[in-house]
Amino acid sequence: MVVLSQPALDQFSLIKTYKPTNLSTEIPVIDLADPDAKTLMVKACEEIGLFKLVNHGVSLESMMNLETQALNFFNLPQSDKDKAGPADPFGYGDKRIGPNGDIGWVEYLLLNTNPQVTSQKSLAVFRGSPQKFRSAVEDYVLAVKRMAFQVVELMADGLGIEPRNVLSKLLRDEKSDSCFRLNYYPPCPELQALSGRNLVGFGEHTDPQIISVLRSNNTTGLQICTRDGTWVSVPPDQTSFFINVGDALQVMTNGRFRSVKHRVMADKMKSRISMIYFGGPPLSEKIAPLPSLLAEGEGSLYKEFTWCEYKISAYKSRLADYRLGLFESNTSS
Repeated sequence: MVVLSQPALDQFSLIKTYKPTNLSTEIPVIDLADPDAKTLMVKACEEIGLFKLVNHGVSLESMMNLETQALNFFNLPQSDKDKAGPADPFGYGDKRIGPNGDIGWVEYLLLNTNPQVTSQKSLAVFRGSPQKFRSAVEDYVLAVKRMAFQVVELMADGLGIEPRNVLSKLLRDEKSDSCFRLNYYPPCPELQALSGRNLVGFGEHTDPQIISVLRSNNTTGLQICTRDGTWVSVPPDQTSFFINVGDALQVMTNGRFRSVKHRVMADKMKSRISMIYFGGPPLSEKIAPLPSLLAEGEGSLYKEFTWCEYKISAYKSRLADYRLGLFESNTSS
């Protein structure tokens, strides 16, 4: 094992250790087959911006299979992993997150889920068994997509939107700009020598897309920020999914749904791996509050923009920047 020196760790974000509130009894747990699921989803998206989904229909076998294949990749020699990068934005990335100076204790693979543009270089690294990795990714993403379509249609039902596919059609579109990310947070034993300090694996941010569908292993680390600014830990659950609202959905609901700010902390002794499907619209899609959700006389909180415009703007920002600020309407009600 390579032991990093204190100066080496200093280039990463270290924050004061504290015991964040545990939300194990407060995070909404929603059964996808529950007749009240649509109502519960709307409530969770309004109050927190995140909920845990159970009875979701995605097999544990497909989750564990992809986790195994991902770990095989991240355990490869660095020279082999580098052949799948640099991430621009798709491919392999190590420590450097985006082009604007954000650094985290993380390695990752980012893939576009549109079959016509899916990055092949990331899949090619698996010498000897590239098809196993490809199949694991495709099987998992296909199952998660189906579940995500169902989730956003239930959200539409709960909001009383017609037609109910107003959100899912954006994710189903053959030009959908959705993507899939595998994050690997290696253990950091050096933290034991840094009393009172936590190491940031992935800095605080909101997700820009419509929704994010997260599955992780049983290692802690994910934290979300509540409306009063308190950071709270999300207990891991490798059999369930965590669904969170993205910036685009916050705009489409005119702020009714909340894009939740979140971050990941590194662990001293355990590695953490997460698998996230980001459901995004086509690049040309215009994003604005849905007219059916605006009450009579209610103005839009946001200017209309295309997903491409927002994506470019977000790519130019730092992780912690308030990205929606540039697109807020100046019209006062």
